[in-house]
Amino acid sequence: MSTVITPGKRGKRTGTAPPAASPVRTRRAGRRQQTLATVALLAPFTALLVAVFLVPVGYAIGLSFFSEDHDGLGFGGGETVFTGLRSYIAVLSDPSFLAGFGSVALYCVIFVPAVVIGALALALLLDSGLIRLRRTAQMLLYLPHAVPGIIAAVIWLYLYTPGLSPVIKLFAQADITIDFLGLHTVLPSIVNIALWSGLGYNMVIFYAALQALPREVLEAARIDGAGGVRTALLVKVPIIRSSVLMVCMFSLIAALQLFTEPMLMNQATPMVNSRFTLNMYIYDAAFRRNNYGLASAASVILLIVTCALSYAVTRWAGRRDRSAR
Repeated sequence: MSTVITPGKRGKRTGTAPPAASPVRTRRAGRRQQTLATVALLAPFTALLVAVFLVPVGYAIGLSFFSEDHDGLGFGGGETVFTGLRSYIAVLSDPSFLAGFGSVALYCVIFVPAVVIGALALALLLDSGLIRLRRTAQMLLYLPHAVPGIIAAVIWLYLYTPGLSPVIKLFAQADITIDFLGLHTVLPSIVNIALWSGLGYNMVIFYAALQALPREVLEAARIDGAGGVRTALLVKVPIIRSSVLMVCMFSLIAALQLFTEPMLMNQATPMVNSRFTLNMYIYDAAFRRNNYGLASAASVILLIVTCALSYAVTRWAGRRDRSAR
């Protein structure tokens, strides 16, 4: 209750003001509603994250510290014993695992720049307006991504196999001998399959980012006398830098998980062995050698490498943004 005092009538109550709501209570109620809304929106994602990621990762980490020891000739069930870091030491000292790591690293060096630069070039070409029927071209470029990866690998394996491939026969008519499954060509052949599938998908991401650019900036560049190429390289690409870095990180993660294409080529060429990549090494350890502790240790190492590289790309991108400002 508050009083209003008029001059000349000191101490006399002339009216009362209605009680106001407490600002503290209003803020608390607003924060409570925000908290409930946040929990309600994040609950489904959190449940899925725990169920399909955290629980399997925790199980794999726990399994990597145990192994099955068999007595005698190995007949009958074995005893599960705690082995500590023995599986990690065995993985890191295995030459086949290190060779698979080298194959994946070389694949990343070839694939990631090729898919990012190729998709960005296609998106800039579509955005420039030089190509007519842009929607049709965009759909045709995206269409290979709609083909399941295993089917795409089978199609390209048919095109790579001597005696079956019409491409090899066409080269033979021109007296050109080419072996797509040879020692020095099998990895570029795998990169070609991944590029055929991934270029259109990443191109759509870049094209959507380019369509969201403010047209005033592009018009200002034209007024300043910048041509199409300079506008694309010096104006458009720096503005969509965040999309470029996102595609780089996702492509890197996908490259580290390389499995389908070399797994199918393993049946067609001796140049791709059963442990050609990290994921093939994990598959071989788990389902051919029945060594789940070794497979889990290799999986955890692959997870650590993937997280470390993703963190490095993110930190590098953050530093570039701060220096640009």
